[in-house]
Formats: sequence, C-alpha cells, structure tokens
Amino acid sequence: MTQIEKYKAFILSLPSGNLSKEQLFVKELLLHEHQDMSIYYVPYEYVNEQAKVMIIGITPGFTQMELAIRSAREDLLSGVPIDQIDRRAKKLASFAGSMRKNLIDMLDQIELPAAIGLASCAALFEEHRDLLHTTSAIRYPVFVHGKNYTGHSPPILKSDVLYRYAEGILLPELLAVKDSLIIPLGKSVSEVVQAFVDKGLISKARCLFEMPHPSGANGHRKKQFELSKSAMQQQVWKWFSR
Repeated sequence: MTQIEKYKAFILSLPSGNLSKEQLFVKELLLHEHQDMSIYYVPYEYVNEQAKVMIIGITPGFTQMELAIRSAREDLLSGVPIDQIDRRAKKLASFAGSMRKNLIDMLDQIELPAAIGLASCAALFEEHRDLLHTTSAIRYPVFVHGKNYTGHSPPILKSDVLYRYAEGILLPELLAVKDSLIIPLGKSVSEVVQAFVDKGLISKARCLFEMPHPSGANGHRKKQFELSKSAMQQQVWKWFSR
C-alpha cells in the first residue's frame, strides 16, 4: 500500500531537476531519528507478489532516494495513477548506477537467466520486470552522520530500531513473494535473512546466501564471488527445476 498521498504536497513543492541532501534531508520526509541515524521516506512500497526472483539490498542510498523522489514528483505532475507511482519509482531507482551493472554481471554468471528463460538478467530490470521484486533489509533510506548506511555500524540485528523495520516490513515481503528465489546481497543482509530462517519463518532452500554486495566499494566482491559461484549455480538450477 502506497503512502504517496501523505507526502504528495511536499514532493510537489520540490523544484525540477536533481535534488540535494539539503532538499531531501528534511522533517517532511523524516520517518525516524535515533542518535546519529536518520531514516527517510521514499516511494518504495510496491510489492510484486508474483516475482520469481527477489533481490535484497541493505537500504536505498542517497542516489536511489533522489531518483525515486524525483520520479514520484514527475509522475504526480504528469497525472500517473497513484497506485503506479511506487512501482515506477522502484523500477527506475533500484540498484541504480554501477551497482546494477555489477549485479547483472554476477547474476548472469550464476546462470540465473538460463534457469528462468532469459538471455540476460538485464531483462529483469526492463522488459521482464514482472519476474523481479527488489527490496532492502531496511526499505527506507538510512543515513548515519548524513552518509549512506553500510549495514555494519550498527549491525541490523543489534539495532532495535533497524531490526523492527526488517521484521515489520522485510519479513512480510518475504512471505508475500512466496515463490521467489531470495538473493540477499552481502553479509549484513544475509544475516537478517538467516535470522528469519533460524526462527523457522522462511525456508533456507529459497535463499542464495553467498552473493556479495555489488557496490564498487566492496573491494572483496570479485574474490568472494568466484569462491561461491559454482555452488550458487547449482542452487539456482535446483530451485528453478523443482
């Protein structure tokens, strides 16, 4: 369910063009503030329950937040139906930039496209978006000291605030998108999903736990990926041939 109506007036008050942190780190979008951590609204509430692949990041960064808010503003001005705005914003902004390129490359190498009948996983972000659900351990953008939260300080499982978001929002998404292969990106997201597995809330068979986070800042990404690639290929084929 979208909350866009609640934020519509403020989003429409923003100027056209690229938006700055000063324009978006404001009380009108603030969801939660705790010590040096701030969580802001972004129109990311669409859930594709029919998806076959579910990719989970840590949290939207500022790049994704800015793109999504700008997309929502343009859609509101253009008269796009309210129930389509979150879906369109998420399609545009999810894993935007070099992260998406790195992610597609890794997904292609573990043979996910062949397993679901595509030439490349690039199609998941474009013409076959109906097969994909993207989300985050924390759905809304989290910033610590004004910088993108990286999943480590504090760890999600050790933060009451962040874990409430994960359990209250991510877990229902995992259950709603029930036929999907779950791909948590990186250690911090995998730990959250593993916690749900350990509690018997979701099946381990659905979870591809070894995928590194695709951020260019993850210097160990390529080495980690090569070590786990073969096992991930086997799990992909096992899941989609069941």
